[in-house]
Amino acid sequence: MQYSSPSVTAAAESDPAAAHRVEGRPGEAGAPGWDAINHALSRVYPRQSPWHSSQPPGSDAILPGISAYKRITPLPHWHFVTYGFSELFDKRSDEADISGYGFELTFRLANPDDAEEPPRWALNFLQNLARYVFDSGHGFHAGHYLSAGGPIAADSDSQIRALAFVQDPELAPVDSENGRFEFLQIVGLTNEEEFALKRWSTLKVLEVFHDSLPLWITDLERGSLLSDPEIAARLAEGSARDGSSVGTIYADHVGWEQRKRLLRAPTTLLALSARQIGELLALLPLRLPFGHAFSVIGPDARVVFEPALRGNEALVADGVLHLRLDERALRSLVSRLRAQAGVYEVDGFAALQVQVR
Repeated sequence: MQYSSPSVTAAAESDPAAAHRVEGRPGEAGAPGWDAINHALSRVYPRQSPWHSSQPPGSDAILPGISAYKRITPLPHWHFVTYGFSELFDKRSDEADISGYGFELTFRLANPDDAEEPPRWALNFLQNLARYVFDSGHGFHAGHYLSAGGPIAADSDSQIRALAFVQDPELAPVDSENGRFEFLQIVGLTNEEEFALKRWSTLKVLEVFHDSLPLWITDLERGSLLSDPEIAARLAEGSARDGSSVGTIYADHVGWEQRKRLLRAPTTLLALSARQIGELLALLPLRLPFGHAFSVIGPDARVVFEPALRGNEALVADGVLHLRLDERALRSLVSRLRAQAGVYEVDGFAALQVQVR
């Protein structure tokens, strides 16, 4: 699944609470969810007191707390853990078996300089992710990915500009008094790596990356893993074998109309934004030949590309345009369509025209 968010990059905050070393572990009276997180962390860090960021009353921060643990192995890094996506205090949601959104986020950030305090931008970054979740109502699950719209570290030129989510390799799911939740770890990726997820499968791509990203540690200084010929070849082989798991993209503009013709099928004119053409051309051949549909959703309309069973046709059902393409029409569409303004015709599907804006 893909989510789009324009503001998950770590932006400066006017008065963020400082991270500070705490003796013992942060906790709140009458907070069974908070205690459950602490208990899980005590198994991994039995002798370490974390740095902890607490938000004072009246703060505009979403999460009431974030802890950071300093690690040396397998390479120096900070291990951040959030408090607040699950239900920390009273049980309020209707789902008795699930605590809040059903997860807390973790994030492992390389610490090559052996700094004694966690970077402030990382705390703001996690708060901004929380703001996105609570404002949109979209939670995360293992296998989801997200474009950050720029470097995840504010005021940097890092190539890490996208995120994927996996289960934290050291923190098992927890059954608390308020319900079950898991620890989802954020994995920082380059734009090229994010596109590899779309062409195949998030978890399968990450499995290929695993040896290069121990404990899924995010290193802001690294380049794309696809520069390794062996990794690039394994990804290409996987997508060619399995196709893409991405069935939907969101576009700036999608529109269509059908014009009646005497004694013939109506002409269908599909209008798309040039910005989404690249993704469409890359993913359609990894969906339709594998028997899977592919949807493009815009603010006001939706089109679903489907493999043709009896021939090319354009159907409308419940206000959605369904375009059924055979192998010849698909090849023609992919070879002719460009991210340039114009009207494009499709071999074997004379009743279809695609307008790129």
